[in-house]
Amino acid sequence: MKQIKIGNTDFRASTVALGIMRMKDLDVPAASKTLQAAHAAGINYIDSANVYGMGKAEVTFGQAMHQAGLHREDFFIQSKAGIVHSPLHTHGHTAPGDMYDFSKANIVGEVDAILQRMQVDYLDAFLLHRPDPLMELDEVASAFEELQAAGKVRHFGVSNFNPLQFDLLQSGLSQRLLINQLQFSLMHTGAIDFGMHTNMTDAASIDHDGGIIEHARLHATTIQAWSPFQYGMLQGTFIGNSQFPELNAKLAELAAAKGVSKNAIAVAWILRHPAKMQVIIGTMNPQHIADSAAGADVVLSRSEWYELYVAAGHDLP
Repeated sequence: MKQIKIGNTDFRASTVALGIMRMKDLDVPAASKTLQAAHAAGINYIDSANVYGMGKAEVTFGQAMHQAGLHREDFFIQSKAGIVHSPLHTHGHTAPGDMYDFSKANIVGEVDAILQRMQVDYLDAFLLHRPDPLMELDEVASAFEELQAAGKVRHFGVSNFNPLQFDLLQSGLSQRLLINQLQFSLMHTGAIDFGMHTNMTDAASIDHDGGIIEHARLHATTIQAWSPFQYGMLQGTFIGNSQFPELNAKLAELAAAKGVSKNAIAVAWILRHPAKMQVIIGTMNPQHIADSAAGADVVLSRSEWYELYVAAGHDLP
């Protein structure tokens, strides 16, 4: 699989990563097969968060990695923290928070808990999971310094931060923030729509995110695109969905022409963007992992990229 440079460093990893949010629903033997399939497909990057299944996803991952005969060195492992939630408010795969907490005590404590659950000694990357309006720069900086000095975290980043929030946090850190994890797919394109609707007054012209992709390119930040096959906020997949006939027809046409799955084409569409993103897939199905990962080796032409964009219902002014 093709490799991507993470941030502005020599830290390189697979262009497709495996998110383990849904691993909480698997037993250890099934999770082992999932990890083996990811490894066989060339995926060497794992994304997690402390809120996935109330930590169960990470417990299952740690057990499954050993049962699968895989080693710590086979994967770059990333997790996130900052959302504080009640078990009573958890439903499905998501865990809406009661609050955010970027205090030093919470960050350090959560990283220690993550390491214990995943049965690893360090994280290759740790991300703050959604912005905390009460963020104190010195608290975060002290936590990051302690975690890095102790060898528990090698690199740092954020999730769902806008450019000013990113720059504010960066101003208080000695470490470079390498990653911003964002929702981006054929059916979630707001971060690029507004740029094509500049100086217009329609809904697509509204910049909700402060030029987040342009900011990432200027600062050599790696965007990790999550929910690459979803529409809405985890409402379901657009792949094979009768609500999106034109998009699925175009996906099928290109998939047949290139000898891959529709999922692979959806992945290739994201990777075609010059921001050099990394795609996080969340399927636990070994065959779906292989099918999706194949998108890393598909190169779409400029016209194919735009045909998919229009087929997804987006207009060109």
